[in-house]
Amino acid sequence: MDTSVHANFHALGLSEALLQDLTDAKFASPTPIQAQAIPPALAGRDVIGCAQTGTGKTAAFVIPIVERLAGLPKSQPQALILAPTRELALQISTTIEKLGRRRRISATVIVGGADMQAQVRGLRQRPDILVATPGRLLDHMWNGTISLSAIKVLVLDEADRMLDMGFAPQINQILDALPQERQTLLFSATLPTDLARLIHANVSNPVRVMITPSATTADGVTQAIHHTSHDAKGDLLLSLLGSDKDTALVFTRTKHRADRLGRMLNGAGHRVAVLHGDRSLSQRRAALEGFRRGSFRVLVATDIAARGIDVANIGHVINFDLPNCPEDYVHRIGRTARMKTTGRATSFVTGEDRHQLRDIERLLGYAVPLASGSAAPSSAIPSEGRQARRNDRPSQSQWKRSRHHGHSNSGRPRVESSSHTVPTSIRA
Repeated sequence: MDTSVHANFHALGLSEALLQDLTDAKFASPTPIQAQAIPPALAGRDVIGCAQTGTGKTAAFVIPIVERLAGLPKSQPQALILAPTRELALQISTTIEKLGRRRRISATVIVGGADMQAQVRGLRQRPDILVATPGRLLDHMWNGTISLSAIKVLVLDEADRMLDMGFAPQINQILDALPQERQTLLFSATLPTDLARLIHANVSNPVRVMITPSATTADGVTQAIHHTSHDAKGDLLLSLLGSDKDTALVFTRTKHRADRLGRMLNGAGHRVAVLHGDRSLSQRRAALEGFRRGSFRVLVATDIAARGIDVANIGHVINFDLPNCPEDYVHRIGRTARMKTTGRATSFVTGEDRHQLRDIERLLGYAVPLASGSAAPSSAIPSEGRQARRNDRPSQSQWKRSRHHGHSNSGRPRVESSSHTVPTSIRA
């Protein structure tokens, strides 16, 4: 065994079996979020963790769950991990498979787009952990194939994204079905004010692990903006892709535009895959795996790829369209410069995007610099406005969500939501 791995993780109180799995998985040493979150989570405390994307948050909750469940008798699933997207759920399951091998901890993934009966067969194997997206989990609960009565640990991963996607009603129903006595772990790269009520209602005397302020970007990301027009975006993208050989993750605002952009890039000779919510689960897996293996140099995606895409060495994130939510900008550019590497993030800004850019820069607390060769438009936002502090006024995402304060059957305040239905196109 690598003695440095043994020493570093052993100091956190982990078992020999898990230390061996960490070595096999090439975990060199605990990241700051892991070093500070694992001990209280092992002790059964509720934890709120905030750290930059790509700093090891998944292992920060998987490791204590594996250790805690390993000493319990097998019965029904005893841990539930909720994630906003299928891709993130599958990534979490992969981490559990790697780190739970010697402790004999298993997981079943419950996500939309997959065969319900295959998931039922997986549940019959009596997994220790359920990794689920809210919509499909509720489908199983309504069908009587899943009971949450034995859950001892709940993880809300990227909870702010789940609220953004309109899952608040589903989360409320799931929380109602969980035992009152449980451990709750909440991890994210951003903690907007919308999460305050959720935390207050469902977390008891938590340990707060704030490695960096909410919405802090990775140090290794070089950011830049290009002022352009809608019609010029395609040529600008081709120019950027032709200037180097880096892998590129290109974000669009809509699924239709992602498809159209994918066809354009393919016609220009680029190896490209497309990822969005209307693609089947098998298509999404093929696109992501092909991008991860290098079969595709470019991945064009909607914000479904802003979180949970664990692909090493993405050289360039390009915001073909700015996101609607400022927090999603942080998650998007966090796909590059992961784990202390370096990368670039370039955003295309049209005249209609000035308000989104202003909200992004308020959230960051600084102005994103102009890219080389890009001149500021004549109607540029005044510098004092672009430099405004993030708390001068609510961000766009804070304005767009309503403030409904209902109550759940359990007596806990409901999670706030701007919607009471989840559109079929985003149901995970």
